[in-house]
This record gives sequence, C-alpha cells and structure tokens, in this order.
Amino acid sequence: MMTRREGLFLAGALSVAAHGRAGNAATAMAPTVQTPVAFTPPPGSCDCHTHVFPDPARFPFWSGRAYTPPIATADHLLALQKAMGLDRVVIVQPSVYGTDNSATLDGMRQLGPKRARGVAVIGADTTPQVLDSMHAAGIRGIRVNLETGGVTDPAAAGRILDDALARIQGRPWHLQVYARLPLVAALQERLSALPMPVVFDHFAGAQAAQGVEQPGFAAVLGLVKAGRAYVKISGAYRASSEAPDYPAVAPLARALVAANPERIVWGTDWPHPDSATLAGRKPTDIAPPMPVDDGRVLNLLAEWVPDEAARRAILVDNPARLYDF
Repeated sequence: MMTRREGLFLAGALSVAAHGRAGNAATAMAPTVQTPVAFTPPPGSCDCHTHVFPDPARFPFWSGRAYTPPIATADHLLALQKAMGLDRVVIVQPSVYGTDNSATLDGMRQLGPKRARGVAVIGADTTPQVLDSMHAAGIRGIRVNLETGGVTDPAAAGRILDDALARIQGRPWHLQVYARLPLVAALQERLSALPMPVVFDHFAGAQAAQGVEQPGFAAVLGLVKAGRAYVKISGAYRASSEAPDYPAVAPLARALVAANPERIVWGTDWPHPDSATLAGRKPTDIAPPMPVDDGRVLNLLAEWVPDEAARRAILVDNPARLYDF
C-alpha cells in the first residue's frame, strides 16, 4: 500500500517533470497513483510494460514519429515503483525513438540490473556486437510493433517476423509483438513454431466490447494454453474506454489467466502516452498522457485474479522466467 510519504514523493517527482529544464514538454504530467494499492504485492513483483521519455535535448525523438510524449524519466518511474510497492520493471522501447534505444538503455542503467530489464527495437543496421552489448545491459527481447506500423497483411507481417527472428537467432531473448487479433490468428501456426517465446502486448490487441468470442481471440488463447505465447494484461484503456475500472476487460483477463496462468504477465503501460492521431495535432506537438490511475489499475488485478498463487505467478514468477531476473 502506498504510504503518504511515497505518494508525496511520486507527486513531487512528477512535478519536477512539469517544471524542470524540459519546460513545456512536460506540462501535462500529473501523479498517476491516485488510489492506494489495496493489497501487498509479493516481493519481486514486476511491472512488465513501461516506457521512459527523458529530456529530448539529450535523447532526441525520431523525426518519423507519430506523436510526441511528455517527459517521463527513470526517476519518475522509480517513484511510481515505490508508490505501488513493486521491485522490478521492464522498460519497452517506444516507437518515438525508432531504432535508437539510447533512452531505454539509459533508463535501465539508472534503475540498475536488480530492478530493470528492457525490450529493444532493432533495425537492419543493428549489428551482432550491438545486440551483445544490449544483452549485457539487460535487454531480453525485441519489439515488433506491427500495430503502430499499420501492418495488417499477414504476408508482410510474416516477412517482418522472419527478419526479426533471424537477427536474434540463438539469443535467449523473446519476440514481443503488438498486432491486431485477425493478424495474430492468421499467423498462429507460424507463431506457434517459433523457437523462442512470443509475447503479446496489451491483451493481444483484443477489444473488450467484442467479448471473448471476438475473431482471433481463440487463437491467442490457444497459443497461451499450449505455452507458446505470453500475454501482457496491460494497457486496459487500450482495450476499453470504460475508465476507471474497465469492467468489460475483466472477462478477457480471466479467460487468459484460465488458459494458462504461467503465461500471463502484468504491466501499467506507464506513462500512458496518447499515440492517437488527432485532427489538428501534429506529430511534433506534445500529446498529453491518458488519464490513468495506476493504483486503481493494480487493484483491478486482484479482482481479475483473486487466487493469490496465480497472482504471484503473474507478478513474480512469470516475469522472472521471461526477463531473466
């Protein structure tokens, strides 16, 4: 449970972001733990999906990005961890940096190897030597973001996956995929045969309003049940607009856990960047973060997974196995 001191620490850290040297780039930041965590996460609990967006003067954004997030540093992430009673975190390379993983690696370095692991995005010019250095720094997988890239054709997606697989072949890493359910279903056989774990972001792209019978969700459940894929029950606001408790997301979460609790991990998606394309907002304009109460979202996990042993697997054991803590 978040103490008053930790709550003040989090609010203060985020206030620094709003008034620090980055200026207007961080004015949208606000405390994201508004509801105290109602249970005690077990030691070693991990938030498996976060990002960091440090000072762009030091870590410039990619010119081809679709949006520009507010500042969210490793210090702010550490404050979030302490406020929520979490010991470990996975920093995922966001699309706004392209294949330059410097900001992600710096965030991992600041938090240290006992707390942080990472997931990178690589390109054709990423050498084996760079991959070796990433592994030494704590990278344990690469992200293939088909959704943000607008890839919906199974043949094109298959070529991208094959290329990614070839680049990390022989490494003890995983392939993290963000894609729509119909695409996952079309690639189910190929994904099932991969020689490394597959991890799906954000409920595997399922939309809560369409329920557990929506096309493609059965393919995800099949991969999870067979132990061929992990799913992050993260970013509930991406699956449903029914904030703050996202009631229609609960059946998705419970179905995934029932399929195989040893293949489910949890994450906040902090700091909740709004990557949507909006009329009148340019990619270089600061996009305010989504208004998410991270304390309340962690409390939802206890409702979705009331069994303490299963919850421990999701928060501690599965991330330790997947990310090599």
